Amino acid sequence: MLELRDLTMHFPVREGVFNRAARFCKAVDGVTLNLHAGETLGLVGESGCGKSTLGKCVVRLNQPTAGEILFEGTDLAPLKRAALKPYRRHLQMVFQDPVESLNARHTIGEILAEPFIIHGIGDRAARAASVAGLLDRVGLPATAADRYPFEFSGGQRQRIGLARAIALNPRVLVCDEPVSALDVSIQSQVLNLFLELQREMGLSYIFIAHNLAVVKHVSDRIAIMYLGRVVELAPADEIYHSARHPYTRALISAIPQPEPRRKSGRIVMTGDVPSPIDPPSGCPFHPRCPHATDRCKVEAPALRPAPNAPAGHTVSCHYDL
Repeated sequence: MLELRDLTMHFPVREGVFNRAARFCKAVDGVTLNLHAGETLGLVGESGCGKSTLGKCVVRLNQPTAGEILFEGTDLAPLKRAALKPYRRHLQMVFQDPVESLNARHTIGEILAEPFIIHGIGDRAARAASVAGLLDRVGLPATAADRYPFEFSGGQRQRIGLARAIALNPRVLVCDEPVSALDVSIQSQVLNLFLELQREMGLSYIFIAHNLAVVKHVSDRIAIMYLGRVVELAPADEIYHSARHPYTRALISAIPQPEPRRKSGRIVMTGDVPSPIDPPSGCPFHPRCPHATDRCKVEAPALRPAPNAPAGHTVSCHYDL
């Protein structure tokens, strides 16, 4: 359904008296991924690895520097505003912060009716009925349409954001850490709502998060990002039980264990994440990798099938660890 080919997003860093773009922040640096119908693809990595930027490129909130965004065979990357509009209803986004993503000056009814107005769907009465149906679908009363975002809790606001995202019956939802701002007790309710809507509507998700436990619960496949690149991609169970990349192993070792006395086997990474403005040569992870060799410092590994692993497990590493 959706395929990214060598997707790149470089932001200019302007310096000097003439404000020229002397350098670039390589937020997304040549990502190739695909998403199947009805699938959830988890996207995991540390803060600043390019996850959210990639998601915004997919829904074209960012204009990518290079690469292709193929939605059912059509490349959305070069399309201008008018040509892109028919596709926007099929690609929607749920944002991390429900406070910032909802217009505080509009009622919930106005927020949910806006997609129908933009795409010229229905009259006033039909839009009001659609808004009531959306609220019911996400577990909120119809009376919520006359209230403002500040009158709701964080979990309720995220339900409203999800209702807005599904208003036009999209095919793909990009979920940018949709539960990270919620209390733990509310997270499970919202996650179950995501899964329920996926079953009912046949939605495909790109689920962005840094909480590996949450991603495991909802994902069919998981892609691990580091410094703008995908370093490992595999089915969810395979990632958690047979991770190959040193970075993936370190992330998984950091998942809290429910048994306090059990030895965690925590892998502690040394050093800080390099700057995407001045990334290291060769493998981007080599300054922090305990297995790095001289080859890693000069040669960037390609994303290739992992040796002796099930089909679909790819890793960007020179060595079979």
